[in-house]
Amino acid sequence: MAASELYTKFARVWIPDPEEVWKSAELIKDYKPGDKVLLLHLEEGKDLEYRLDPKTKELPHLRNPDILVGENDLTALSYLHEPAVLHNLRVRFIDSKLIYTYCGIVLVAINPYEQLPIYGEDIINAYSGQNMGDMDPHIFAVAEEAYKQMARDERNQSIIVSGESGAGKTVSAKYAMRYFATVSGSASEANVEEKVLASNPIMESIGNAKTTRNDNSSRFGKYIEIGFDKRYRIIGANMRTYLLEKSRVVFQAEEERNYHIFYQLCASAKLPEFKMLRLGISESYQMGIFRILAGILHLGNVGFTFRDSDSCTIPPKHEPLSIFCDLMGVDYEEMCHWLCHRKLATATETYIKPISKLQATNARDALAKHIYAKLFNWIVDHVNQALHSAVKQHSFIGVLDIYGFETFEINSFEQFCINYANEKLQQQFNMHVFKLEQEEYMKEQIPWTLIDFYDNQPCINLIESKLGILDLLDEECKMPKGTDDTWAQKLYNTHLNKCVLFEKPRLSNTAFIIQHFADKVEYQCEGFLEKNKDTVFEEQIRVLKSSKFKMLPELFQDDEKTISPTSATSSGRTPLTRTPAKPTKGRPGQAAKEHKKTVGHQFRNSLHLLMETLNATTPHYVRCIKPNDFKLPFTFDEKRAVQQLRACGVLETIRISAAGFPSRWTYQEFFSRYRVLMKQKDVLSDRKQTCKNVLEKLIVDKDKYQFGKTKIFFRAGQVAYLEKLRADKLRAACIRIQKTIRGWLLRKKYLRLRKAAITVQRYVRGYQARCYAKFLRRTKAATIIQKYWRMYVVRRRYKIRRAATIVLQSYLRGYLARNRYRKILREHKAVIIQKWVRGWLARAHYKRSMQAIIYLQCCFRRMMAKRELKKLKIEARSVERYKKLHIGMENKIMQLQRKVDEQNKDYKCLMEKLTNLEGIYNSETEKLRSDVERLQLSEEEAKVATGRILSLQEEIAKLRKDLEQTQSEKKFIEEHADRYKQETEQLVSNLKEENNLLKQEKETLNHLIVEQAKEMTETMEKKLIEETKQLELDLNDERLRYQNLLNEFSRLEERYDDLKEEMTLMVNVPKPGHKRTDSTHSSNESEYTFSSEIAETEDIPSRTEEPSEKKVPLDMSLFLKLQKRVTELEQEKQVMQDELDRKEEQVLRSKAKEEERPQIRGAELEYESLKRQELESENKKLKNELNELRKALSEKSAPEVTAPGAPAYRVLMDQLTSVSEELDVRKEEVLILRSQLVSQKEAIQPKDDKNTMTDSTILLEDVQKMKDKGEIAQAYIGLKETNRSSAMDCHELNEDGELWLVYEGLKQANRLLESQLQSQKRSHENEAEALRGEIQSLKEENNRQQQLLAQNLQLPPEARIEASLQHEITRLTNENLYFEELYADDPKKYQSYRISLYKRMIDLMEQLEKQDKTVRKLKKQLKVFAKKIGELEVGQMENISPGQIIDEPIRPVNIPRKEKDFQGMLEYKKDDEQKLVKNLILELKPRGVAVNLIPGLPAYILFMCVRHADYLNDDQKVRSLLTSTINSIKKVLKKRGDDFETVSFWLSNTCRFLHCLKQYSGEEGFMKHNTSRQNEHCLTNFDLAEYRQVLSDLAIQIYQQLVRVLENILQPMIVSGMLEHETIQGVSGVKPTGLRKRTSSIADEGTYTLDSILRQLNSFHSVMCQHGMDPELIKQVVKQMFYIVGAITLNNLLLRKDMCSWSKGMQIRYNVSQLEEWLRDKNLMNSGAKETLEPLIQAAQLLQVKKKTDEDAEAICSMCNALTTAQIVKVLNLYTPVNEFEERVSVSFIRTIQMRLRDRKDSPQLLMDAKHIFPVTFPFNPSSLALETIQIPASLGLGFISRV
Repeated sequence: MAASELYTKFARVWIPDPEEVWKSAELIKDYKPGDKVLLLHLEEGKDLEYRLDPKTKELPHLRNPDILVGENDLTALSYLHEPAVLHNLRVRFIDSKLIYTYCGIVLVAINPYEQLPIYGEDIINAYSGQNMGDMDPHIFAVAEEAYKQMARDERNQSIIVSGESGAGKTVSAKYAMRYFATVSGSASEANVEEKVLASNPIMESIGNAKTTRNDNSSRFGKYIEIGFDKRYRIIGANMRTYLLEKSRVVFQAEEERNYHIFYQLCASAKLPEFKMLRLGISESYQMGIFRILAGILHLGNVGFTFRDSDSCTIPPKHEPLSIFCDLMGVDYEEMCHWLCHRKLATATETYIKPISKLQATNARDALAKHIYAKLFNWIVDHVNQALHSAVKQHSFIGVLDIYGFETFEINSFEQFCINYANEKLQQQFNMHVFKLEQEEYMKEQIPWTLIDFYDNQPCINLIESKLGILDLLDEECKMPKGTDDTWAQKLYNTHLNKCVLFEKPRLSNTAFIIQHFADKVEYQCEGFLEKNKDTVFEEQIRVLKSSKFKMLPELFQDDEKTISPTSATSSGRTPLTRTPAKPTKGRPGQAAKEHKKTVGHQFRNSLHLLMETLNATTPHYVRCIKPNDFKLPFTFDEKRAVQQLRACGVLETIRISAAGFPSRWTYQEFFSRYRVLMKQKDVLSDRKQTCKNVLEKLIVDKDKYQFGKTKIFFRAGQVAYLEKLRADKLRAACIRIQKTIRGWLLRKKYLRLRKAAITVQRYVRGYQARCYAKFLRRTKAATIIQKYWRMYVVRRRYKIRRAATIVLQSYLRGYLARNRYRKILREHKAVIIQKWVRGWLARAHYKRSMQAIIYLQCCFRRMMAKRELKKLKIEARSVERYKKLHIGMENKIMQLQRKVDEQNKDYKCLMEKLTNLEGIYNSETEKLRSDVERLQLSEEEAKVATGRILSLQEEIAKLRKDLEQTQSEKKFIEEHADRYKQETEQLVSNLKEENNLLKQEKETLNHLIVEQAKEMTETMEKKLIEETKQLELDLNDERLRYQNLLNEFSRLEERYDDLKEEMTLMVNVPKPGHKRTDSTHSSNESEYTFSSEIAETEDIPSRTEEPSEKKVPLDMSLFLKLQKRVTELEQEKQVMQDELDRKEEQVLRSKAKEEERPQIRGAELEYESLKRQELESENKKLKNELNELRKALSEKSAPEVTAPGAPAYRVLMDQLTSVSEELDVRKEEVLILRSQLVSQKEAIQPKDDKNTMTDSTILLEDVQKMKDKGEIAQAYIGLKETNRSSAMDCHELNEDGELWLVYEGLKQANRLLESQLQSQKRSHENEAEALRGEIQSLKEENNRQQQLLAQNLQLPPEARIEASLQHEITRLTNENLYFEELYADDPKKYQSYRISLYKRMIDLMEQLEKQDKTVRKLKKQLKVFAKKIGELEVGQMENISPGQIIDEPIRPVNIPRKEKDFQGMLEYKKDDEQKLVKNLILELKPRGVAVNLIPGLPAYILFMCVRHADYLNDDQKVRSLLTSTINSIKKVLKKRGDDFETVSFWLSNTCRFLHCLKQYSGEEGFMKHNTSRQNEHCLTNFDLAEYRQVLSDLAIQIYQQLVRVLENILQPMIVSGMLEHETIQGVSGVKPTGLRKRTSSIADEGTYTLDSILRQLNSFHSVMCQHGMDPELIKQVVKQMFYIVGAITLNNLLLRKDMCSWSKGMQIRYNVSQLEEWLRDKNLMNSGAKETLEPLIQAAQLLQVKKKTDEDAEAICSMCNALTTAQIVKVLNLYTPVNEFEERVSVSFIRTIQMRLRDRKDSPQLLMDAKHIFPVTFPFNPSSLALETIQIPASLGLGFISRV
């Protein structure tokens, strides 16, 4: 098909635009050949006439279909050209927030200028192991491809990161190195990546500076080699640097700065010390570095003065030079001399010549640059020393972070070298792309035609060939009087008009232009010679070498004396990489001429070495793009982007791809995509032939496509043409389907309407006829009725109207009257207001007038008073005034004289009256005196009678007094009696009232108590439910942490075993014919091996083969991580159990009080004696093993190594001796701590001690039952882990003493635990003492109450009631008064006290009930124990020895059973234990046992053997059997741990063995479901609770291994079956892909489908059921499997843009429904597995729902509650339409979602943790199988055991 045929109406094209670079437009009419103008319609709504070039007549670029926009790979675009690439990058960057895009083999990375959550460890795990095309573009995908090719092809790799300054090159390189460190699996060496990253601040400080384009521009290039060993783990790194821009030290362009270090140094000048440079540089060198940098600064301030035209001088005592010399430690005079002079050497003589000021300035600048360059190289050397590893390097991956193409307004020598390097890299890139294209064509066996691509070799030849620019530059530098101008003239003469790539500017004679691959660049010749020569005088260098500052001469040492890790390459590196890290240095022996070699020559050599290294590796390309110059996040500048795309070679890759066959499809993909274009007859069984036939019909021009072996290759634009045909065909089919369906629907609707109309007509016509007859009958009657009715209606209407009229009139008249009244009222009020206002105004006017008048009067009167005053002053001075005053005084004197005369007259009158009164008084006195004399005579006569009367009166008074006293006493008595009576009555009434009040209060309080109790019960139930849920969550978290810790320990143990085996294989080479004994069994001993007496036959050979020369160091990082994790678990568990402490305190204290102290002490003494015996036996055993180990070492090792005087022998013996001594001390400490633990336990929760097997069993069981003592349990478990055999300690010792330090830390931790236990013990004792005092007081109160009760019982019934009532009243009154007085000021406290009292009463009642239950439980246990004692006595009678039979007569009646009545036990000899373990565990085939025998048979057999050992009370036999069983199971799982059947089989048997130990333990909780016969089979002598914990931990490890196995099996199936495979055929179309081919979604042979997953799930389920696994455990496994399926599917969905479509959402929902159907078939819907798929279900729903309006956003937010905000936004950003009928999600809608979800608090993590394992539990599942009925099949080979 001709390209012009595609330019039809509505076709979209790209046209150039000066602002947007390219603008989209749409054709208004079809294009016809010969047209000179295209009529276009722009997107902004304007029409445009686009004129074609009359010469070329090139049509504008066609735009790709919308379905192809946003592709991950630019080569997948049908039209490959610049606007398509730019638009695709813009859509991905702006709309989808995707910064990475593939362009063939190149990864294009656009700097977002924003932190993105796409670099976490979860993303690294998601990309690890994936093919590069299977995931969305990412720097991790490139790193994974490099890592994979290194391991697969055994070839070194390189990642070339290039781009402009500020494009993100360094960050991309950092993330690539982080990926290598994470996936390499070298946990102990992961800090190499940290060291490399830690070197970045140093390198940026000394090598980065601010430029016009970037504030932190790297002014040097670097190539970091990350070394790997044979296992592809990071072992070291090496850094090379290229072309440091030394000229920046002495010169900076406008708006640019010097290197950062100088500004940092100046800013920190006032600090006492500097703490910047840390990596690889000791502190003694750090100040030296700063001294040198400060010296460079001061050297730049050195000035010169003219002496004459050819010489200059430095001012005397020049301060900058003095400071420089002091800092550098050189002589001032000598440096001053050689800065102004130079030495010239001839054949015969040597001259010292002065130099001019300009030459001196240049020499000073050259010296500063030289010092800085040497310092830079010295720092790089030390960084490499820190990154160097002594381990042999097997391969490496290089990361090249190098400057991109640069062009500025003024381009100098630095830009010339940078662009020269980019020309070389671009050539290598073009050749690699061309090579890959050629390989692809040859692989597919299609005709190979040479692709014409841009070869920049002519440009490289122009620069580096003979008589090239660099050659001429070096030649000119050798000329004595060479200048930049003469060099420019030589360039013009040599290359102008001879090389098309070289041009001369029109307006300059000192510049030249080179046509680079990216653009034309004009270089200014000024400074080229000086920068190329970089001349440094030897005399100045000699002065610096003689410095007293020891660091400075090191900078100028010869290369042969400089030891740098970059030059010392390992033998494992490829020959091409054995080059010095600093190619600027020469070969040894040329140190004297080093500074004379030109910079251009050095750079050319280093660049050649770099290209050799890159050519010897497989390159991977990362092109970084700077989207804008303003560092705005997610802002895309099309002009800047196009410039960089042209410069970095991306468009060249597109052009090379477009020149060939860029679009490539497999035959199956092509058939699936374009099946709609085929007719049924065209479809053949052979897909390849079908595709050929169809293409020949669709595309006439056969040159537009080629058929390969597996793919079809298309020219550019052909896929778009096929897509157009497909869309047209689908559109026509849709129209036809719509037409047919709409016609069918309308016809169906018409027939339905016609039938309904006929029916309706029939019924309507009948109804109408009946209505008409009724109408005729009623017409007449209706006429009459109408007559009267009309009359009535008219009359009624008249009345209504009349009444309405009257009402209207009344309302209207009232309205008018009211209006008139309101008007009058308003007028009246207005008049009043006017009156008052006018009055106020008049008064105001009057007041103002009065004030004015008064003011005038005041003024006038003041004036008159002044005048009068003036007159008075004048008169006062005259004689007349005094006269007038004297006249007034005379008048006053006369008046006073008159008053005195009047007073004298009055006095005389008063004296006369007084004289008259005195005479009258005297006459009266005489008269009275005569009367007195007469009375005196009569008085004497009456005195006699008076005496007699007085005596009588006294007697009468006395009698009267007695009478009054009697009367008063009587009255007092009567009053007192009345008062007493009243008081008594008042008291009685008050008491009655108070009694009534108390009764009411009592009833109220009782009612309140009932209500509060009810509320509290409800509240407590709610809190209990909430706390239960929280505790369940905390328990699950704690269980998960514990199981993760167990898993980590298991991994550590396995790694230790592997390292030990490696060491054994490396050191002990077996002799011919000798077979080494397998030591795996002994090496598998874990923390559960409690004694060194286990597996002697396997331990001794293992110990004798320990290496004596080399020891494997313990993995300290894992050990410390494990120890840290244990500490965190202890802290978290302590916090979680603080709440439980308060609830368990009362119960524990009450139990502690009831226990008797003598029994505790006896149990403690018994425990300590047992412990001493055990420790003594262990010490003896360890000493024996130590002697045997020494003997074995001396016998088996080489004589020269194991001789008594050999160093290795002495070291090993010393270590073994120290370990044995330390072990003894350790055992004593453990003994002390355990005894304290037992004492603490018995003080808190005593219980009846059983006959335990070991003290460890007692301790672990008691500690585990102490729920409120999490630290004790953790401390004991930690001690148990450290209780290992000495052989293991010997393996763990190393020469560096790291293990010794860890051991000392553990000892300190143990001492800390001991102190904590003692403090807890003291606190518990204090609390117990306080509670005892409280209980004593309660007892006293109780006794008092009992006494009162006894007294009341002795009273009669009526008095008893009254007395009890009175007592109750008194008690309540006293209590109320007491607390009312106590809380009189605070009623709230009084109320809270009452509430607390009620709570306390409730708690006491609950505790009483608990104690009653405990007593009943203990009574039941006592009965059971009594029954067991009776049975034991009967059993002892049965087991009488022969000697006893002789002494005692045989009584046949004592035989308890018949001959064949088995007891469910199996007997075996001690020597047959290894044979039992070997046949029953090590060599057992799970498949045969699962098919032919009962499930769990090995577990039953092992338990029956344990029962027999328990029956014999054989401690060692039980211990040995259980330990051998555990170690053997571990050995089997280690050997066949990747077999699902094996792991499932032993998980089932381990759980069954654990259930048997519980079922027959004798504990009441486990005996509920037992039969009486099964209860008789309980263990009698030993409590194996500790081994139950060991088996539980082992089961957890097996479960985790089972999960890993099924995950490894399912993981390859999940993505293919759940995402890629089309379960519903034809729903999702296949989109065209690019060079990075994804896994095909078509079900080819060998491709996993959903059926594959379901078959695998069925297989897992059937295997677990056959093995008899517990149903609850099966549910947990299924839940874990479904979580893995959901997590992996969702993670891949979030990382694959092509999977986020509507049709893929339908596929996922269908697949999930199939999984749910599987759960229903297996009756596993209640397992919680469906809930684990909820995030995936919601993601699928999110792909299918509408995504336009705000209502849709609200629905999405409410629906996707299981997805995080990051996941929702990611899915919406990735949503891609597969067909043209779908629409993309708008940016505004995504922002709406983000705004609605901003308050949601969820994890910012994007991906789900696919490695997460839910905590597993093993619910108790008793067996109904009777042990005595179990038969042992002969196929197991257990004939040596017998049933008992």
